[in-house]
Amino acid sequence: MKENIEKRSGFAAIIGRPNVGKSTLMNRIIGQKIAITSSKPQTTRNRIRTVYTSEKGQIVFLDTPGIHKAKNRLGEYMVKSVNMAIRDVDVILWLVEASKKIGPTDRSISEKLRGINIPVILVINKIDKVSRDELFEITDTLKELCDFSELVPVSAINGDNTDTLIDQIFKYLPYGQPFYDEDTVTDQPVKQITAELIREKALKCLDEEIPHGIAVTVERMKYDKDIVHVDATIICERDSHKGMIIGKQGQMLKKIGSAARYEIEQLVEGRVNLKLWVKVRKDWRDSDVLLKNFGYDSKELSDGDTE
Repeated sequence: MKENIEKRSGFAAIIGRPNVGKSTLMNRIIGQKIAITSSKPQTTRNRIRTVYTSEKGQIVFLDTPGIHKAKNRLGEYMVKSVNMAIRDVDVILWLVEASKKIGPTDRSISEKLRGINIPVILVINKIDKVSRDELFEITDTLKELCDFSELVPVSAINGDNTDTLIDQIFKYLPYGQPFYDEDTVTDQPVKQITAELIREKALKCLDEEIPHGIAVTVERMKYDKDIVHVDATIICERDSHKGMIIGKQGQMLKKIGSAARYEIEQLVEGRVNLKLWVKVRKDWRDSDVLLKNFGYDSKELSDGDTE
């Protein structure tokens, strides 16, 4: 009992504008791929909870969607999930990109952070892309926007300084028992991670051809002795999008499936038989019923404002 009391355990939310590397940082710290990554903004749609456990204690990370102005019900859900996350944690990691100038979204985030009584660690990511002088410049600008408990420059892609970041997080966690078993890395069901891995590969393979109006559902995941059978559907909003996703003679869908199969096999540590279908659900991002069916619980939208 004494050993556990001397350890720290708590929750840390990772926030920031879209595409600054939040999921990459979380995956790096955890040591395996849980959240999908993409060069496109607003890739993460849910609060993804992962667990880091060491001899110092346990950090439960909440990787949140990029903060942006909502344009539909899905956007409202994403913004709401960020607002809920920063209310329920012990420390907040505000991630900014070293190579980008401070914009209106960053200033909006700083105003939000000034109104809460939770320690904020400013994490400046992608330091491998800027000079020392450029790093000092963005640091000075951010210091004028908000008072931070700590400032840690990192490179999530390379892992530079992430150990220092972990040490700083532990400083602000309370002493107490861990929330999860020490071998737990996420509370996300395997089916949900599988669906997100397929969506990631679809986003990357389709490049700029399809907007963000796609979702993925896994209808079946059956484990045989030496193979896992996965049946999944890619949901899109337009008939024209369906044709692009399938591609000429089904080549695009095969490309997505091949890329996703490799990632899923790493996840389940075995062979995978992946079958993909494509269905059209017009304007699903504005349908509460379809949002819930696709894993975005719209009931959360009614709890508080979504500014």
